[in-house]
Amino acid sequence: MMKVIITDDEIQVRKGLRMKVDWEEEGFEIVAEASNGKEALELLENGVVDLIITDMRMPIMDGVELAKHCHEQFPNVKVIVLSGYSDFDFVRGSMKEGVRDYLLKPVAPDELEEALRRIRKEIEEEKQNQLESDRMRQLVHSHLQEVQDQYFLHLVKEEWLQLAMVKERLHQLQLEELAHEFVTVQFVTVEIRENDDKSKRLKEFGLPFQLLCKEIAKEHAGAYSFYDPNYTNMVQFLQLTDSKTPNRTSDLVKNVQENVKKYLHLETVIGIGNVVRGLKEFRNGYISSLLAWSQSQLGSESQVIDETGTREEVFDFSPDFERRLTNAIENVDFEVFKENLKKVLGRGENQSVMSFSMAANRVLFLLGSLAKKYDIETKDIQSTIWNCQQRIWELTSQHKVMEYLMQLAQLIVEKVRAARFSNHKLIDSIKHYLDEHYANEISLTSLSKLFHINSAYLSETFKNKVGQNFSDYLVSIRMEKAKQFLQDKHLKIIDVANLVGFSSSGYFSTVFKKHFGQTPVEFRKSIDT
Repeated sequence: MMKVIITDDEIQVRKGLRMKVDWEEEGFEIVAEASNGKEALELLENGVVDLIITDMRMPIMDGVELAKHCHEQFPNVKVIVLSGYSDFDFVRGSMKEGVRDYLLKPVAPDELEEALRRIRKEIEEEKQNQLESDRMRQLVHSHLQEVQDQYFLHLVKEEWLQLAMVKERLHQLQLEELAHEFVTVQFVTVEIRENDDKSKRLKEFGLPFQLLCKEIAKEHAGAYSFYDPNYTNMVQFLQLTDSKTPNRTSDLVKNVQENVKKYLHLETVIGIGNVVRGLKEFRNGYISSLLAWSQSQLGSESQVIDETGTREEVFDFSPDFERRLTNAIENVDFEVFKENLKKVLGRGENQSVMSFSMAANRVLFLLGSLAKKYDIETKDIQSTIWNCQQRIWELTSQHKVMEYLMQLAQLIVEKVRAARFSNHKLIDSIKHYLDEHYANEISLTSLSKLFHINSAYLSETFKNKVGQNFSDYLVSIRMEKAKQFLQDKHLKIIDVANLVGFSSSGYFSTVFKKHFGQTPVEFRKSIDT
């Protein structure tokens, strides 16, 4: 119901207006009455009101003066002025001062109903627009967090070769504290659970759970939360650790359990991974938290599984070894991949369960990264990735894990073969890669090496298929992303420049103006007009 205040110095007029229409049927509720404009303004300060119906002539403060104050102090409140015929021209002239409509006295019921319907439609449209605007602001405000989340996943699951570029990107994303050479962190995996008869409720709580975890992370120094779409009902935390504050992770875990129980009325199963040092160890730290979680018992009871005391030596998954596996897939040589897979997973009794699980997850992440790189994440591949993950967690048979990984690799090899021998599919894969990694320092040379293709051939083929050369396409992606970021007034121009891959705000502004015909500052001003 929309709230109404009736303002008139004559009580009989106020009573008459109450009786002229069925206010509830029209979608309105009369919440108060006032005998002059000053009283009405005081009432406005005490609660939310949508509409004021006021007489033109009143002592202390008349209707037009009231409308002016409403326009200045309560711009969302609509005002209908009642006036005699002699005041008609004056009231009509005051429409620009906040009066939305006027009615001649004595007011006919049908005219009042028609005016109320016009006002209601206008208010409903404005509220809907405001909701949409608020939603868009929320989306814009989450852009930085969204990019940060994507980069966390990139760090723990995808291939990255140049540490210096990773550190620079962390600075650009306002994650400087993670860029230190000897940074120590601990990953925590949190899953929400519910009784079997209410398990369908979990789908409804996915987004509230993620948002709650974001708020919890803000309360803990050096804590970040991110979401991996491959693991439903889960959120991952990254917690910086140091010797001065040894209880950071346990405090975070306790807070998560208490707040999820309090606000969502759900149980939590939490896996705490090993403390790892340096960016290159982030992946192992992330995997160890998943493996800790995988040791949980079935059921809906809250559990915490801490594997920090079970650290073992694992296979040295060096960048060189990772490159050999990657090259085998991209060169569509399944036999070479299988040979290398046996080296890391086929060591039999000489390998512990933890070491095998860690290495198997590293291979699984590598294969998932390649599927994403070539934009070949089909339902078959996604299903096989999930089945691989399940076999690794269950670990009832090392042979079964290797079998599933080889099956996944075979699927990806065939998809990569199709992409590499089709210019159309290859260029689509490259476009997809650029859409995902537009902010990185990407050159034609690095791109050609990444996709194992001659740079001159790539340049010519890309332009023929896309209609733009590689550099122009990359700039256009960055500029469109920049427009999205610029809508968030909390971000400075240099922040936006960094987010889309520019280290200099001046150069970013030059490119932006060349692309759109206005500077970033001018674009921001145009949004408000």
